[in-house]
Amino acid sequence: MTDSKALLDGVDASLRKLATHVRDWRRYLHRHPEPSGEEFKTTSYIVHILEEHNVPFRIAPSGRGVVVDSHPEGSVPYRVALRADIDALRMQDEKTVTYHSRERNRMHACGHDAHTAMLLGATLGLYSNREHLQEISWRAIFQPAEETATGALEMMDAGAIDGVDCIVALHVDPYYNVGTVAYREGALTANCVEFSVQVEGCGGHGARPHQAHDPLAAAASFVQQTYAEIPRISDSRDPSILTFGVFQSGINPNVIPERAQLRGTLRSVAPETAQKMKAWLERLGHAVGLVHGVSIQIDFPANLGNVLNDPQITRTCRIAAQEVVGRDNIIPIEQCSMGGEDFANYLKHIPGCMLRLGCGSPGTTPYPLHSPFFDIDEGSLSIGAHVLAHCAVHLASTHTPEDGP
Repeated sequence: MTDSKALLDGVDASLRKLATHVRDWRRYLHRHPEPSGEEFKTTSYIVHILEEHNVPFRIAPSGRGVVVDSHPEGSVPYRVALRADIDALRMQDEKTVTYHSRERNRMHACGHDAHTAMLLGATLGLYSNREHLQEISWRAIFQPAEETATGALEMMDAGAIDGVDCIVALHVDPYYNVGTVAYREGALTANCVEFSVQVEGCGGHGARPHQAHDPLAAAASFVQQTYAEIPRISDSRDPSILTFGVFQSGINPNVIPERAQLRGTLRSVAPETAQKMKAWLERLGHAVGLVHGVSIQIDFPANLGNVLNDPQITRTCRIAAQEVVGRDNIIPIEQCSMGGEDFANYLKHIPGCMLRLGCGSPGTTPYPLHSPFFDIDEGSLSIGAHVLAHCAVHLASTHTPEDGP
């Protein structure tokens, strides 16, 4: 086994020199966000930085997303992937800072700009010390479209995890102070099922509802019933959440429309709970449809599984992060988050770990992820770059064969 700590002295020195650059990269990305499916300029910016430092790379076939390999050619005994997401959200940035978004209704409100900048730092720190890291094989994956849960699938189709043995990621968290790293073995995020509900009725005049079969009334009843009944069908010891995010119907105030559409998500820790909730939703839809004389069709277009952190890899990452922030600043996460995360799609194929990186400023009230006021304490950026690099070296060196017979 290679002495990983000795290998990291040069990497740490390089990362200290890059700290200001990592901050500047993040600010540029924050000013120029691109939502899922549109990350072409973001990809070009990542490529520009890599080219400036003579780091070889390959761009995903879509033109969105970048992969960097420490060993571009030949087989390696054990390869560690480091992943960052690069997309933004379709929402307005309401902060009053010099680096606020310059794009209307476009914002990095989930920290993906920070993730990208940190991975760029880790990539350059590792690559510039490649002569001393001959036995350490790593891959950097800059992934688009995390928010739509399609980017990991895109990158895997492009070969991003071919030949990879494990994968690691960080996600900033404003509810942990800067200088801390939080971890959890097993389920870190929820199983998330997207659903859509099509209600087909019979339209008519608003003055004569008795001549119509009102899909809007049926849809409203369906929403009320689900919110009322979910606590009655779910085991309170097994968290589950149903949320509607879309309710669309009609365009005229005096016309009963022909149809209504609902969209939402089901979230649970256990996948079998999601299956139970899906079956219950379909039964409820059939019953409400009968009562209102309408047709209710429920589809489940996407199912994002849990982020299931591999215990052994998580322990190794915890040791690596401890070298950066100290033992007292490593925090166990007691409960699974009910949020979804596209990183889960990688973990269906290879083991891995996602850590939470504290980005909150001590003494301030944090704005949550996906808030128009979300921001990070930029002291977390250099810490994150160090943690990613340490995780790569620790994991790869743990699996490097001993020299000699």
